[in-house]
Amino acid sequence: MSTVAISASDVNKLRQQTGAGMMDCKAALTEAGGDFEKAVEILRKKGQKVADKRSDREATEGYVVGKTSADNAKGIIVSLNCETDFVGKNADFVAFAEKVANIAISDFPATKEELLDKQIDGLRIADHITDMVGKIGEKIELGCYEHISAPFVFAYNHPGNKVVSLVGFSKNGVAGIENVAKDVAMQVAAMSPIALDKADVSSEAIEKELEIAKEVLRKEGKPEDKIEMIAKGKLEKFFKESTLLNQEFIKDSKMNVQQYIQSADKELTATAFKRYSLA
Repeated sequence: MSTVAISASDVNKLRQQTGAGMMDCKAALTEAGGDFEKAVEILRKKGQKVADKRSDREATEGYVVGKTSADNAKGIIVSLNCETDFVGKNADFVAFAEKVANIAISDFPATKEELLDKQIDGLRIADHITDMVGKIGEKIELGCYEHISAPFVFAYNHPGNKVVSLVGFSKNGVAGIENVAKDVAMQVAAMSPIALDKADVSSEAIEKELEIAKEVLRKEGKPEDKIEMIAKGKLEKFFKESTLLNQEFIKDSKMNVQQYIQSADKELTATAFKRYSLA
């Protein structure tokens, strides 16, 4: 059986089409007998095999990006995760993450699964990621997709693209709202609140904090009949430290975040926030 000659130009063409390495492209074309479509499928299957092998690895590096729509009524966070910082800073990796984020803000899918099913250049995002795994040899995944709708949404991308926060506000058109929104989004990035306000903290989280406080108080030898009251006081401190609107404003500890927001407009408040960090 004769072997089909694979030219350097054929290999380069497949490489340009898929982004795979030269030797992988040559091997795929040789196996496919020069058929480009079969060669692409061979490379894709290789990517899936590599993905399966890397599935138990930790993908804790990558590139996180937040974007808002032109009217600031929508915002998204997308994180493309990988295993090493070297890959996370690769120009092609970053460019692909930006493409995914652009699709997310334009189409505004409801879930991460819906985003993965969207197409870039005729190929599902999920399949692009599988192909990248085969090309790069690391676990790569869409680590995060979050979104917010509000009258005004601000996205803060911390330098280095490891931490991103989104904050939605109740009004647009407030003088200086961009500066206020940036300050609050930076607060979210820095202080990592668990909820917007006291009422948004889950009952499970509250019970856990109360139990921890009671256990500490018992170890300190506090009287049993005083423990419940003291624990509730500690819970108030927890709310102050852990809910966005009640946290001390990082730029002025004399006020909390809600007071800072209302210094711009008495009717203005934050309505939602999202935060994602690779750190």
